[in-house]
Amino acid sequence: MISGIYFPLPPTPPSRGVEFSVGHQIYSDWIGNFFQCARIPAFAGMTLNESSIFIGTLIRKMLYMSAMGTYYRILIFCLVIFASLGDLSEAQLPLELDKVKCWAYQIQDLDQPGAISALAESRYDMLVIDPTVTYESSFDARTMVKVLKNSKASDGVHRKLIIAYIDIGQAEEWRWYWNGHPTYEQYGACKGSYIQDIQKRFPWVVACDPDGWAGNYPVAFWDAEWQDIVIHGTDHGSKSGLYFDSMLDEVVQDGFDGVYLDWVEAWEMDAVRQRADQDGVQPAPAMVEFMRAIRAYGRKSNPRFIVIQQNSSDLINHVAAANLAAAVDAIAQEGVWWDGAAVDDDWSNPAGYDQPTGLQNYYLPRLRKYRAGGFPVFICDYTVKNASKMYAKARDEGFIAYGTRRPLSRLTTTPPPF
Repeated sequence: MISGIYFPLPPTPPSRGVEFSVGHQIYSDWIGNFFQCARIPAFAGMTLNESSIFIGTLIRKMLYMSAMGTYYRILIFCLVIFASLGDLSEAQLPLELDKVKCWAYQIQDLDQPGAISALAESRYDMLVIDPTVTYESSFDARTMVKVLKNSKASDGVHRKLIIAYIDIGQAEEWRWYWNGHPTYEQYGACKGSYIQDIQKRFPWVVACDPDGWAGNYPVAFWDAEWQDIVIHGTDHGSKSGLYFDSMLDEVVQDGFDGVYLDWVEAWEMDAVRQRADQDGVQPAPAMVEFMRAIRAYGRKSNPRFIVIQQNSSDLINHVAAANLAAAVDAIAQEGVWWDGAAVDDDWSNPAGYDQPTGLQNYYLPRLRKYRAGGFPVFICDYTVKNASKMYAKARDEGFIAYGTRRPLSRLTTTPPPF
């Protein structure tokens, strides 16, 4: 093993003096498999498939340029490649999730001038951002991700983890899958009549958002059509003229390191549970299975693909921690000490932060269970005046906190101590 790289042996090493050329297909195939199997820290910024294709291309070009003499010369050439890239390995690696000390969360106004530069220039170890493709406009998320993955984490050595926000428990009417169907956000507060109209096209929509977020609708998340939109994309995505087939396909193609799953708490909502009873579904295990399928899909392309559950800390009381460990890598909880109202478009609105929750006795025992189970615990409290208190409380619990404002439209003005 050299620098964390495992070298498999060829099926039968060639004897001394045997010429190795493109015509010797067995060894050409072995070289391709060699790099496909190798664990290559130097290329951690790429997926394994991207790494193997890149290195394989280098070798094939060299084979055409020069009559490589023997298997041993090829092995030496491979070692030279890795040695020359050794200085890049740590810089291209993100921090491991359990080493993240500070994180940030922005899901609006990423298309505003200077927004991506501000994120790239920040010192956060992990950024949670929205892929931003809607049904009426497209944002160059791939370039955004490349820029951010080329920016340093707080240690000045590793790169940032770049995580995509996706909502798996609610439908959002501005997303690509809504595909031009009637929208109701413009009319303000949701009404039951809206739901009846929406269900004619999207029967998996269940109810209005209970917190007052217009244009958001809790869903029957176990429904095959909804899971197709999120994971598989057999009937959606690129068939609507986009470059991806599903929410997850978009995330993978854009190059994100993982996903941050909103509205996991859908399984707890009364209207959703009633629909689950009608469909003969146990909602808590069904949510865990849904997240497990999400992670399995992501890890087909990236074995390091990360899944972070947002909210629903009570899930650990309804399913075994071992079952959760097969589905998620961490939890993030909003509003443990301070929260804000559903103000979507006004960063300065004081209703969007510093509202005491009084829910510490509910959240803390559950979040402590997650931490005891080996899950990193991230906190997003909506606070400005009380940010320093919140950071201290979170630090005492061993949680990684971020204090901001409800619109989530820019980086916080009260960052954590780095």
